[in-house]
Amino acid sequence: MSDVVGVADAGAVRTLTLDRPEARNAFDVALYTGLAAELDRARADDAVHVVVLTGAGTVFSAGQDLAEMAALAAGTAPDGAEHGFRTLLAAVEAFDKPLLAAVNGAGVGIGFTLLLHCDLVWMGAAARLRVPFAEMGVPPEAASSVLLAARMGRQHAARVLLTADWVSAEDAVAHGLAVAVVADDELQERVAAVARRIAEHPLPGLRAICGLVRAGEAEAVTAARAREEAAFADLLATFTNPLT
Repeated sequence: MSDVVGVADAGAVRTLTLDRPEARNAFDVALYTGLAAELDRARADDAVHVVVLTGAGTVFSAGQDLAEMAALAAGTAPDGAEHGFRTLLAAVEAFDKPLLAAVNGAGVGIGFTLLLHCDLVWMGAAARLRVPFAEMGVPPEAASSVLLAARMGRQHAARVLLTADWVSAEDAVAHGLAVAVVADDELQERVAAVARRIAEHPLPGLRAICGLVRAGEAEAVTAARAREEAAFADLLATFTNPLT
């Protein structure tokens, strides 16, 4: 079990809570690997039919832990920190059951792009989303370069990526990033109610539906991630060797 991921079962529904409220649920290596491990456990447990992701406190996730990012750049990060992001994405892509999200506050960076891999997303009324890649001078991540366009259309995706503007809960629904906006104090129960309904269905059928729905994007996601990682490596090389 992880110290930074809460796990709660209610029948065949498992809720995984990002639990670093003191860091606004920012992803460090412990949270990346902890969430990946819990997703792997839920995938292997046939008693679990549905997983719901949410955040502790009033923030879904502030994105990458900037202190750890600085430590990575300085070569002082904990062992394995450089693999945390890829470990989580591998677990998300391998997860073969319904994956729901209750976005209970701001989702930034990976706190936004992770939602693009969920089957159903609900936004609390105060929730909002943002990808700050352009202002940080880095490329998109987690196949968001194709998944945002697939959800929102190319023009709106370009606007979100290039401006780094916030996306409100209402705009997230209007542009296909979420299914509904829910009052903040009703969010968890609303999502839990839908999760319970889904979890009543036979697991083999749920797995088949998820696999078939996601199959249409699988090759595009793999190719996009490879391009994004290559672009990041190219940018990193320019930082390391500014005269080349």
